[in-house]
Amino acid sequence: MMLAAGETPVYLGPIVALLVAAGLIGALFVRLRVVPIVGFLLAGVLIGPHQLGVVADEAQVEAAADIGVMLLLFTIGVEFSIERLGRIKRFVLGGGTLQVALTTAVVSGLCLLFGLDWRVGVFTGFLVALSSTAIVLKVIAAKGITQRPVGQASVGTLILQDLAIVVMVLLIPILGGEGDGTWGVVQALGTAALVLTAVIVVARKVMPPLLERIARLCSPEIFLLSVVAIALGVAYLTSLAGVSNALGAFLAGMVLSESRHSAHALSEIMPLQMIFSAVFFVSVGMLLDVSVLAELWWMVLIAAIVVVVVKVATTFAAVSSLRVGARTAIASAFMLAQIGEFSFVLQRSGAEYGLSPAGMGPEGDQLLVAVTVALMTLTPALGALGEAISHRLPERAGAPSAEPAGKADDTRDRVLLSGWGPVARNLGAYLNANGVPSTVTTLSPDLAADAEGFGHTVVRGEVTKASVLHEIDMDRVRLIVIAENSSEEATHIAHILNGLAPGVPIVVRPTDSPDIVGLYDANVQRIVDPHRAATEPLGGTVLDLLGIDHTHRGHPDPTVVTRFSPDPDAACAHMEDLSPVLPKSPGCTDCLRRGRRDWVHLRICAGCGFVGCCDDSPDRHASAHATAFGHPVMFSAEPGDDWAWCVLDSHLVHSAETPAGA
Repeated sequence: MMLAAGETPVYLGPIVALLVAAGLIGALFVRLRVVPIVGFLLAGVLIGPHQLGVVADEAQVEAAADIGVMLLLFTIGVEFSIERLGRIKRFVLGGGTLQVALTTAVVSGLCLLFGLDWRVGVFTGFLVALSSTAIVLKVIAAKGITQRPVGQASVGTLILQDLAIVVMVLLIPILGGEGDGTWGVVQALGTAALVLTAVIVVARKVMPPLLERIARLCSPEIFLLSVVAIALGVAYLTSLAGVSNALGAFLAGMVLSESRHSAHALSEIMPLQMIFSAVFFVSVGMLLDVSVLAELWWMVLIAAIVVVVVKVATTFAAVSSLRVGARTAIASAFMLAQIGEFSFVLQRSGAEYGLSPAGMGPEGDQLLVAVTVALMTLTPALGALGEAISHRLPERAGAPSAEPAGKADDTRDRVLLSGWGPVARNLGAYLNANGVPSTVTTLSPDLAADAEGFGHTVVRGEVTKASVLHEIDMDRVRLIVIAENSSEEATHIAHILNGLAPGVPIVVRPTDSPDIVGLYDANVQRIVDPHRAATEPLGGTVLDLLGIDHTHRGHPDPTVVTRFSPDPDAACAHMEDLSPVLPKSPGCTDCLRRGRRDWVHLRICAGCGFVGCCDDSPDRHASAHATAFGHPVMFSAEPGDDWAWCVLDSHLVHSAETPAGA
C-alpha cells in the first residue's frame, strides 16, 4: 500500500535530472574528444539553481558530492606507492615542490600588490598552484608520452600537487583566522605527521592480513563492501581527529596502496568513484551563475590569461631546475597551465572559514569555476601549443632522449592467462619451458601465490576491470588465453578484452560446452572444446609409440570458428540465418571414426559443424548427415572454395564475398 500510494521522494527528481544531464552532456563531450569532466561541470551549470533550476537546492546533492570527493581522493591514494614515487622522485621532490612553492608565492605577491591580506593571497595561491590530474593524465596517455621526460615531469609535478593537498587542507583553518599563528602551523604539521605515521603502521601491519582474509572469500561483493568501509571509515576517524574527511579518504587509499590487493581494490571501487565524482563535478557546476559570468566576462578572460602566464612561467622555472632541457620544460609548463579539480575541494574547505578566491566572496567563486572550466577545456590545445613551441627550441646537448629508456623492451612479448587452475597451470609450465613470459589474473590469494610460485607475474583482481588491465600493461600482451571460466563467463571476458585490445588474438578453452555464436561475435580466434581437447594429445601419443607419422594435422582446423555468408540475392530459403560453427574434426568425422582417410573433398555442416566427405567420395558422409539430421546446408571446406550446397533443394549458392561474375 505504501509503495502504491506513497509520494515521490523529494530528492529523487533532482538526482535523476542530475545523472541524466551528466550522462548526456558527458557523452556529447566524449564524442567531441573533450574529457567528460568538463561536460559534468557544464551539466551542473545547466540544471543548477541559477539557470534552469531543476535542482533548486544545492544541499540535496551535497552529501553525494562529499562522498564523491572522498572516493576521488581515495582512488588517488591507492595509486600512490613507494615504488611509483621512487621511479620519478626527482621530478616529484624537485620540480613538483618548486612549482607549488613558486606558484603560491607569485600569486600571493600579486594579491599583496592589490592590497589583499596575505592569508587571502596564500589561499588563492593554493587554488592556482594545483593542476588537473584527471585531465592531464588523460592527455598524456592519449599522446603516448607517459614514459618520456615531458610525461614524467608532468606526472611527478601532479603527484607532488596531490600530496601538497594534505598540507594545504591542514593550513586552511589557520588562513581562516582560527589557528594560533606559528604554533598553529607547527601543530597542523605535527598532526599530519602523527596521522601519516599511524597510516604507515596500519598499512604495513594491519591491512595486509585483513585484506588477505577478505580476498580469500573470492567474493567481489564482500570485497567491494570492505573497501568502501575502509575508505569511509578512515575518513570518519580522521575527521574525529580534526583532519578533513577528504584527507582521511586519501590516507585510506595510501593504506591500501602498500597491499598486494591494491589493484583489486581499485578495480572494485572505480565504478562507484566515477558515479560519485560525476555528482561532485556537477555540484561544482551548480555554483556558476551565467548572468554573473556575462557581467564579469572581461574579468574571466583576464584571470584566465594571468593563470596561464603564471603557471607556464613557474612550471618552466621548476622543471628547468632539473636540467632536463628547455624543450621538456616548456612542454610540461603548457601541459600544467590549468586549474585542477582539487582546487574545488580547497575552495569548499576555505568557504567554511570565510575564505574565497582573491577575497572576492561569491564573485570569486564564480570566477574560479568559470576560469577552471575554460582552462580544462583548453588543456589539449595548450598541450599542443607547448609541444609546437618546444620543437622550435634548440636541443640542449646531453639532454635526456625523448624516447623512453625502456623502449627496446616495449614489445608484445607475453601471454595473458585469465584465471589460474589446472589448465592454466599446465599451460603456464609449457610457456615457461619455451621461454614465453606470462601474466596471470585471479581473485584468489591462494591461486595467486601458487602462480607466483611458478614464476609468473600475477595481478590480483578481475581481468575485466580497468585498473587491473592497467596493471597488466596490455601493450605488452601478444596473446590472451581464457581457460578457467564457464562458456558464459568466457564470452563476457572475451567481449570486453576484444574491445580494449582489438588486435590481440584470444584463445578460449571453456570449462563446459562453448558458446560458439557468442565467442565468434567476440572475435575469438581459437576455441578449444574441452570435450574434444584430450583426444588429439592422446591420439598423438599413441601414434608416436606406434611409429606412425602424424605431423599433417589436416583440415579444417577444429579450433577455428567458421561461418558461411551466402550471397544476399540467393534464392534458397535454407541459406537464411546461418550461424557460426566449430568444425568437429580435422577431416571427415565418420571416416576418421572408421580409420579411413580416402575421401576426395570435405564439406562442413552449416548447422552443427559436422565435417563430411563429398559425393565423389566412397561413403558420401556429407549428404548422409544432411538427410539424417535435417541440416540441408553444407559448405566447402576446401581452401579457395567459397560456395555452399543445399542438399534438399539441390541448389548451389556462392558466398557474399565472391566477386561479381566469378
